Amino acid sequence: MKRVIALALALVMVFSLAACSAGTGAGSANGEKVIKIGVFEPASGDSGAGGKKESLGMQYANSQVPTVDINGETYKVELVYADNGSDQAKAPAAAAELVGKNVSIVLGSYGSGVSIAASETFKNAGLAALGVTCTNPNVTAGNDHYFRICFLDPFQGTVLANFAMDKFGAKKAYCLGELGNEYDQGLIAYFKDAFEKAGGTVIADSFPTNNSDFSSYINKAKSEGCDVLFCPVSIAYATQIVSQAAKLEASFPILGSDTLDDNMVLAAAKGTDIKLYVSTFYAEGGNADFDKGIKAYINENADAKTTNGGNDTISAVTAMGYDAYFVALEAIKAANSTDPGAIKAALPSVTYTGVSGEIAFDEIGDAKRDTAFIKVANNETATWEFETQQTAK
Repeated sequence: MKRVIALALALVMVFSLAACSAGTGAGSANGEKVIKIGVFEPASGDSGAGGKKESLGMQYANSQVPTVDINGETYKVELVYADNGSDQAKAPAAAAELVGKNVSIVLGSYGSGVSIAASETFKNAGLAALGVTCTNPNVTAGNDHYFRICFLDPFQGTVLANFAMDKFGAKKAYCLGELGNEYDQGLIAYFKDAFEKAGGTVIADSFPTNNSDFSSYINKAKSEGCDVLFCPVSIAYATQIVSQAAKLEASFPILGSDTLDDNMVLAAAKGTDIKLYVSTFYAEGGNADFDKGIKAYINENADAKTTNGGNDTISAVTAMGYDAYFVALEAIKAANSTDPGAIKAALPSVTYTGVSGEIAFDEIGDAKRDTAFIKVANNETATWEFETQQTAK
């Protein structure tokens, strides 16, 4: 009987420790102490390519620094993934999946709509979420748990409007985005506001979800005599717009937001006369050590190279994913705890010098960013070339 009682007590202690571990976002594997960082990114859907590249930066960072010291002990950092499918309807379930896996902090997402859709789930769990390239102001507005390390759409839209006028002397712009998409429509609104305040004229249209024929929109931009086409759309739509604009011999420059900074979009422009420019968070050459390291990582890993589109061109979102991982580590070290609440409380005061620049947060939880990189597509080599750094006027 004593043995039975002793065994029962032992089991109670094991379950108690497991429950305690789950509640703090930490665990133990093979004798190692583990802290889990959630990766809330699209691995499928329209934004899947971008989400995978963003995650690639986190994976590379984790391979470089796979542990963190907490309260005098070394913890293995485990990345835990949940695919939000680029879909706002699926985002809460993906967020709940990470909550159920006892993560201590969440990174992501690529895409503002899914970030906003998942926000309440993270809030109710007491988790801090660190946005990487979700640029819509509504991600952080009115809450104390969502932060981000990227610039915002009011800034990005203004930067691109300024660039259109400064570079091309544009007087009339055609704007095209997906109907009901918060990211697309928000950026178009900010671009339009800045462009019109500077004396320009804007024609704006929206296409339905799953549209694949953009010829009528491109022909409208041509017939209206527009000087530039601004399309802050997903990678999947951008490739179609670029290739169809080339077939229709559109002569106006195409301006894209950070989502167009992708190898697949470069491939669509390759061999054409399309003039393609994008605003983004990082330009290859910005940090030599990072560039060398991530290229070696991609070329030595077949899966990583496939994820990156089959070559070693560095996407800005990969650099941002890399920086986000280290910002999360700084928050964990500042909290000196695995507890999600303690990490969330520590995050606002974190500062970090990343490969994409200095990172610090304002009172809303947004990054203090004042510069965007403008890159132009080289259609012969299918690579990006640095054009300029642009600030908002």
